[in-house]
Amino acid sequence: MFALWCACLVLLGRPQEKIHITVGAPRRIVTDSGNGGYQAFPDLCRLKNGDLMCIFYAGYTHISFPSPEHPKGGAIGAILSKDEGETWSEPRILFDSPADDRDPSICCLPDGTLLCNYFNYDKNQAIEVCLIRSTDNGETWSEPEVVAPSFATSTPIRRLRSGRLVMPVYTVDGNGKRAYAAVILSDDKGRTWSSPHPIGLKAEKIIDETDIYERKDGTLLAVCREVMVGSVSKDGGKHWSEVYPLGFVGHCPYLLMTKQGVLLMGHRVPQTSLHYSVDEGRTWQGSVLIDNFIGAYPSMVNLKDGSVLCVYYEEGAHSAIRAVKLRVERLATP
Repeated sequence: MFALWCACLVLLGRPQEKIHITVGAPRRIVTDSGNGGYQAFPDLCRLKNGDLMCIFYAGYTHISFPSPEHPKGGAIGAILSKDEGETWSEPRILFDSPADDRDPSICCLPDGTLLCNYFNYDKNQAIEVCLIRSTDNGETWSEPEVVAPSFATSTPIRRLRSGRLVMPVYTVDGNGKRAYAAVILSDDKGRTWSSPHPIGLKAEKIIDETDIYERKDGTLLAVCREVMVGSVSKDGGKHWSEVYPLGFVGHCPYLLMTKQGVLLMGHRVPQTSLHYSVDEGRTWQGSVLIDNFIGAYPSMVNLKDGSVLCVYYEEGAHSAIRAVKLRVERLATP
């Protein structure tokens, strides 16, 4: 069993304060969803009724094209917790189209509507971002609609204080030689979406998987894979600054502001890790090791007791979804 691991660092700019992060014992919460035994790319969401839903990719390997044994290929699986992640329901297939349905993410709107964004991928390397919605806590889902042809997605829709929805997407141009991130925007609760607004078009490195955080002053922070970079928007996501390096490598970042006012960034590399910030992502500290598994694609949610639940995946044959509880404390120094 993974031993308790603690990180205690003095943050620059806060000389009278320490941040203490405790990582609990990881455990497997999905080992076989019944669609090939490979689970990956999880995402967490708190439903309006207070339950937690974890959705994930359910296939037979990292890319699960339709096959004789699995004629619909990869699907979207789900589990539910009514006790803050202590126990989970048996996994079920939430959605399965005739294509390989990949990298699902989920968000809950104030009225309880659930939006699940994911992308399809076929043997001809064609991709498209799709969206499904539920108005009954995930029991039933709408037919998928394509919202960003030729793009992919790996992180959830973020709702701004104005009500605008921001969906991070990314694409590849020119035989896989040029990748860039983007966002699509909706001002009508996800019924219609804008064309992509690019991030990092002039970047020298590949820029793709992205997450978004809205700062108190209304500016948006985007953090992007691979040599982790940041970008800022001052107009709700329509235009973005030139990207700038954050000083560390990471894959598929996920941002969460804790109840203690510490912004966490979970990511892959090294293994499953996180960085953290006390100034809304202007500077970062870390990394803190969460687990020795390399799959990652973490997702996090604040729990009622003030701790954070983090889910991620293992990678490899029979990859499982794992979960760990994090405790974040701000401590005054003597």
